[in-house]
Amino acid sequence: MDKLVYLSYPILLLILLWGARFYPKKDQWNEGFLSLEQTKALQGFMAICILFHHMGQKTCAPWHKKSVIVHGLDLFVPIGYFFVGVFLFCSGYGLYKSYKTKEHYLKGFFPRRVMPLVVGYYLTGFIFLGVRFAMKEPMSGRQILYYITGVQLSNPNAWFAIALPIFYTGFYFAFRFCKSEKTALFVTGLVVFVYTMIGTIVDHNNFWMRGEWWYNCVHLFTLGLLFARYEKPIVDRAKKGYWVKLILCFLAIFVFFRISEVAQNVLSYYGENFHANFKVLRRWGCLATQMAASCAFVFFLMLLTMKLQIGNRVLKFMGTMTLEFYLIHGVFIELFGYSFLDVRPSIVYIKNVALFIVVVVICSVPSAILLKKVMDLILKPMQHPAAIDK
Repeated sequence: MDKLVYLSYPILLLILLWGARFYPKKDQWNEGFLSLEQTKALQGFMAICILFHHMGQKTCAPWHKKSVIVHGLDLFVPIGYFFVGVFLFCSGYGLYKSYKTKEHYLKGFFPRRVMPLVVGYYLTGFIFLGVRFAMKEPMSGRQILYYITGVQLSNPNAWFAIALPIFYTGFYFAFRFCKSEKTALFVTGLVVFVYTMIGTIVDHNNFWMRGEWWYNCVHLFTLGLLFARYEKPIVDRAKKGYWVKLILCFLAIFVFFRISEVAQNVLSYYGENFHANFKVLRRWGCLATQMAASCAFVFFLMLLTMKLQIGNRVLKFMGTMTLEFYLIHGVFIELFGYSFLDVRPSIVYIKNVALFIVVVVICSVPSAILLKKVMDLILKPMQHPAAIDK
């Protein structure tokens, strides 16, 4: 029964490739590989992969005690930032393309782009807080206030909903007030860079910017903007020697990932724990290697989808609620994992990982649908009639 978990890998591959169309001839390309339909499908698949990353962290991450580790999802444990990086790349790409193609795009920008993230952050934070109360987690009045205000994350997976509004705000002001697009792109990239540098300076803590997962893939937001700005020359160059580039990019994922693993073991993001000298420089070294690995992964996907058109009912469905699914699934991972957030026994500990996956998915999907409906009701009065972007 325990071995059934390994069926996850072919099932995920089937979800990705079901209904896909391959363009094998030299002069055949998936010209819409970054269309709204394709990016939504890709993000839908990445949302599923992030679920498996978090389930892997709960079941077989090396920092757990041996008695609770059950192997099976080990592949997903160290590469969550790859999957989030795809979201960030598509977000940057979509913002720029929408700005260029939709009239008066910046009007109503905050209600349309920022408020869904803010509402999702607080709504799922309150849900998590309610579950914390139901699980009788010991909390002081100050701790409860931190969770209510959002100063600390009641939903431990919600950092994404804090970082993106910062980048979106930088994009808005840059493209609203800068006189040239190149300057606006530079300013937006500068916002992401400053955010990243702040992240490397701040030690691990219980508040915002609390660890490397807050910033180790955010550079892909900037790269998404730049890709959109210079898409034609980039794509034209990618088509020349395509198969060589595809293979080299694929190999680069493994090379840079291995280098990043070595860098983290030697340098460590956690220099403050053992009073290491040059702890910020150590983090920069770790960050540089993870940046290279995540870039290789995203660029490989972009090259792959130039020849592979994906899309099916599952990916289309998941693409409609990626934010909601991302924010809500952690509740069920904690409720059915070996413990609830490492502070209380879980409601039901499902040690069999295959069954754990099935139960978490069955609970997460309808919950995400419901969350989306509630968020839509809250956001509807705020919406501006401008067209919705990618």
